[in-house]
Amino acid sequence: MQLHRCLAYIDLNMVRAGVVDDPEKWKESGFSEIQKPPKRYAIIDLQNLIELSGFADVRDYQTAHRQWVEQGLENGLLMRDDRWTESIAVGSLAFIDQVKNELGFKADHRDVIEYDGSCVLREAAEGYACKFAVENEALKSQNTFFWNEIVDEATI
Repeated sequence: MQLHRCLAYIDLNMVRAGVVDDPEKWKESGFSEIQKPPKRYAIIDLQNLIELSGFADVRDYQTAHRQWVEQGLENGLLMRDDRWTESIAVGSLAFIDQVKNELGFKADHRDVIEYDGSCVLREAAEGYACKFAVENEALKSQNTFFWNEIVDEATI
């Protein structure tokens, strides 16, 4: 299910950034909130998420969620995936068509692309390339600096 893959991808953001080596160590993450739900001030509607994911029990969902993240650590979700970072929507073709229909005219000129077993809805890159190419250059992976490397160099 795309929702599970998306959650695991997001849960690994701080690992991908080099801030922590395990998402459990980032206390402000969705991973921590799902695994140890707060008694008050929850951000995630865990009950709704569990139902959307097809689970009946919180513990079963938490176990499955932990397994998805562990599989992501093992299977390369530590690399940036533009399917999640540069798309308007990700999922089955039926889901993408539904999103496009709900967006109405706002979805005009947006491409539906089949991508590694799923579909994505995204804007054509060419439409913004001439105007934003310089600003977006800083977002490329070769321009990534890990915070702990910057701190280490600053203290030398």
